[in-house]
Amino acid sequence: MKKRLIVDIDGVLADIYGQFRKFELEDFGHNQDLSKITGKLEEEAFVNGEIYMATQGFFRHASVIKGSVEAIEKLNQRHDLFIVSAATKFPNSMAEKQEWLLEHFPFITWEQIVFCGTKEIIKGDIMIDDHFKNLDKFYGQTILFSQPHNLNRIENGHSRVTNWKEIIELLS
Repeated sequence: MKKRLIVDIDGVLADIYGQFRKFELEDFGHNQDLSKITGKLEEEAFVNGEIYMATQGFFRHASVIKGSVEAIEKLNQRHDLFIVSAATKFPNSMAEKQEWLLEHFPFITWEQIVFCGTKEIIKGDIMIDDHFKNLDKFYGQTILFSQPHNLNRIENGHSRVTNWKEIIELLS
């Protein structure tokens, strides 16, 4: 029987830190050193983070995290896979994220994309996310995708991974 796999977008499939740094470079002429923002949530690390996320094109033009396309394609064949994003806080992000997914993950159908306000309502067997707030409330296997904001925290029962190769190995 296939397991239901829940996969986050921001920080797991899409390089959101790259977007924050790109926007800051345009606004302030510099990139923050990632080591100086380790342990800080995006809103703390990037002064204009919420403004950037509400800006047209922020989500649409994010880079794809290395290895995610191939891994998701493989996992999509073995699992009931759903891409889930708590996107309703930034309404323009929903259309941008859907367009982004269609471009980079064309094998994902519209029926596999879920936009919500909170991931507490999401049920499945496995969740891959970069935020503790989502994983801590999930009633299944949890995989923490390493990002600067979660590096100084103890895994708290979640399996930590640093790349998509490790996810494939963990779920094989």
